[in-house]
Amino acid sequence: MALRREAHVLVVSGSDSSGGAGIARDIETIASIGVRTCLAVTALTVQTHDAVMEISHSSPSLVADQMRAALQANKVAAIKIGMLSTAEIVVAVAGVLRENPRIPAVLDPVLASTSGRALLEASAIPMMKQDLMPLCRIVTPNLIELALLAGSELAVDEVGALQQGQQLLAAGVQALLIKGGHASGPRSTDVLVCPNQEPVRLDNRRLARTMRGTGCALASAIAAYLAIGGSIEKAVRQAKLLVFEKIWKHPI
Repeated sequence: MALRREAHVLVVSGSDSSGGAGIARDIETIASIGVRTCLAVTALTVQTHDAVMEISHSSPSLVADQMRAALQANKVAAIKIGMLSTAEIVVAVAGVLRENPRIPAVLDPVLASTSGRALLEASAIPMMKQDLMPLCRIVTPNLIELALLAGSELAVDEVGALQQGQQLLAAGVQALLIKGGHASGPRSTDVLVCPNQEPVRLDNRRLARTMRGTGCALASAIAAYLAIGGSIEKAVRQAKLLVFEKIWKHPI
């Protein structure tokens, strides 16, 4: 079958019934780049654009089995990981990544919804840091997620954010894209940090709009561009341009 030969991104994440984030946003973004998707659903949520009302977690074995089936069925060239919900699911996903070390994985460490509802158990954060993050080609935290992962207070400036990022790199993370959307000022700057390299700053003007699913879209776009081929920096730059244009035209 031709489908088996086409490059796919395996999306491992939760649903969003509003369509603004989660798997719906992932598929939309990856398809816009011309890459196919396959899925492992970690959770079903009941939510609007304003609130998350209910979450039903998938079993860890079901998540792992979905991943293995997708990998068997398709030519998976990258893996995008979003909402994982529980510590057990984090461990299960890490186990499948260890079985497939040549496939680059992009982790968007989804810890809470835009409305503030927790989307990952607090007990899962140490396991994410120790078991999952070192297996991923790049991790894409916002400033709030970065502080929680580093076990520190929210960084007040780029110097503080880079210090937190260096802590995670020292713990084995391969690359970080520190997203500046939660900072202040007229410009929003993301910083790509890799071991033994100077930070790469990617700057855009800040859009005064209501936005959801931007983290999902950015990580998904990076995964899609990695699936096509190229360096991590090139994939990040292409993804940033795509998502900025998408938000400008179609705010949520």
